[in-house]
Amino acid sequence: MEFIEADSAVLFGLITMVTWGIWIVLGNAASESIDPRTAAAISYLTAGLLALGFILVSDASIAITARGGLLAGMAGLFTGIGLISMYFGLAQGSTTVVSTLGAMYFVVAAIIGMVALGDEVTMTKFAGIAFAVIGVVLVAR
Repeated sequence: MEFIEADSAVLFGLITMVTWGIWIVLGNAASESIDPRTAAAISYLTAGLLALGFILVSDASIAITARGGLLAGMAGLFTGIGLISMYFGLAQGSTTVVSTLGAMYFVVAAIIGMVALGDEVTMTKFAGIAFAVIGVVLVAR
């Protein structure tokens, strides 16, 4: 069963990678065509409607606990800040630099996981983060 779960995680991870890559390129084009704030709002309005539609056609539970609702709302807050920041960055700079730096969110999550959530700190994880930072520096130059 774990093999199937791992395959699903890889599949959805690949879909996320490809679709977010396309999203940034299209977001760059949009922020060059219209005000980046408007482009960001249209982008997330569309995403919100898609998510709502997915809830309606799937078997998703609509039960919300106070903790879960608060955490989801806070996640949305940070997502929105990142989205607006990305669109402003795209309007003012290189897609390569903005998208590469933005893609480093996983480093922030990994560090928070290790420092605050008790995830294991290993040399392999440390090396992975270091190589990611080196990769960003090389791509951004």
